[in-house]
Amino acid sequence: MALIKASHRYARISATKVRPLADLVRHQTVEDALDALKYLPNRGARMLEQVILSAQSNAAEMTAHVGRLKITEARVDGGPMFKRIQPRARGMAFMIRKRQCHIHVGIDVPEAG
Repeated sequence: MALIKASHRYARISATKVRPLADLVRHQTVEDALDALKYLPNRGARMLEQVILSAQSNAAEMTAHVGRLKITEARVDGGPMFKRIQPRARGMAFMIRKRQCHIHVGIDVPEAG
């Protein structure tokens, strides 16, 4: 069993918005995961779909058994933040954190046979 990986680094979305979607598709087949994400209105679902499709095409180069691919790893890590200052009352400053994340997907490719 080989693990094929794909990732989207520095995605301009918060990790907390994508993590529930990654939990939804973990341990599912690629077709079931793409069907589940297709009907979700979230922007994070589109990003996760692209990473799954990238991992699927990476696996298609290695094996002909694309119908039996299973997502074994779906991980969303926090990335760096853009920090901005917003002026507030009485001379104070408020920190605005524009968050990024890294989306990683691993697909398990079955052995030929």
